[in-house]
Amino acid sequence: MNPAPTLQQINAARKALQGRIVLTPTVSLNSDRITPYLPERSGVHMKLELLQQAGSFKARGVLLAIDSLSPAQRDAGITGVSAGNHALALSWGAKIANLSAKVVMPKTADPSRIAGCRALGADVILTDHVAESFDTMERLVREEGRTMLHPFESPFMTLGAATCGLEFIESRPELDVVLVPVGGGGFISGMSTAIKLARPQCEVIGIEPFGADSMWRSFESGRTVTLDQVTTIADSLGAPMTLPNSLAITRANVSEIVRVRDDEMQKVMRILFDALKVVAEPACAITTAAAMGPLKDRLEGKQVGVIACGSNISLEKFQSLIAP
Repeated sequence: MNPAPTLQQINAARKALQGRIVLTPTVSLNSDRITPYLPERSGVHMKLELLQQAGSFKARGVLLAIDSLSPAQRDAGITGVSAGNHALALSWGAKIANLSAKVVMPKTADPSRIAGCRALGADVILTDHVAESFDTMERLVREEGRTMLHPFESPFMTLGAATCGLEFIESRPELDVVLVPVGGGGFISGMSTAIKLARPQCEVIGIEPFGADSMWRSFESGRTVTLDQVTTIADSLGAPMTLPNSLAITRANVSEIVRVRDDEMQKVMRILFDALKVVAEPACAITTAAAMGPLKDRLEGKQVGVIACGSNISLEKFQSLIAP
C-alpha cells in the first residue's frame, strides 16, 4: 500500500510540474444566468480543470509518472487503459517526452478521443469491453516490457490530483465543502488528501454516476468491489472496480459518496452551455449536477467547490446528449 502524499510531497510535485501544465483558474458562479439553479445563499466556485493540458486533470499524474521512469523503461515505452481522458493524457505525455505509447480503449469510446490519441502519435488498440482492455494492457506489459500507467491505482495519479486540490483550496480558502468526481478513485484520493491537509474543516464529498457506482458500493460494504456492468453516459467515470490503495485514501478523507443520474448530468450540461457557454462532458458536469440536484438543500448557505474536470467530448456527442 502506498501512503497518501504529504504536503511536502504535494508542493514538490507542484514545483516539478511548473511550466508544463496549466495553472487552471477558479471562477465563482455568481452570474444571474446560473444562480437561480444553485443552492440559496451559497457561493459556488468552479475549478476549470477542463482547460488543462490534454483536456483533463490526468495530465498532472501522467507527467509525474513519466518523470519517474528509468532509461530502460523509457526505451520500452508506456501503456494504459482508458475510455478517453487518461488515454489522451498518456498520449500527450509520451509525445512531449518522446516515448512510445500504446493505449488500450474500448470500442465504445468517443471517436474524437480515439482520433485525438492517434493524432498525438500513440498506437490505439480497441477492445470490446473494459475487462478485455485491462487484459490487453497486462499482455503489453508482459510481452513488450512496457510500463503500465494505471488510470487510478497509482501514487503518481493521486499525487497529480493532489496538486489540483491544493491549487483549488489555496484559491478559495473559505470553502466549506468540495464536491469531487469519482471514477476509479485516483482523482478523489489526491484531491481529498490535499484539501484536508490544507483545510481540515472542509468537507469532501465524492460524486459518482448511478451506473458506475463502485466507490459508493465500496463505502457501503467496506471493501473493494467489481461491477458486473457499467451503464452511464459519463464514460470518463466508468471504472468497473475500486482498488485497495485509492479506496483506503478516499475513505480516510471523504465523508460520503453521492450518486447522480445520467439525466441530471445532461440537464446540467445544457445549463452550463446556455448560462456560461461551457462545453462540459458528462463527468465534467457531475459535481455541478450534484450541487443543483441531490445536494442542493444541504448546501444552502455554504461556500461550495465544484470541479469541471474535463472537456474531451466531440461536438456530435455533446449535441446528442443535450438535445431535448
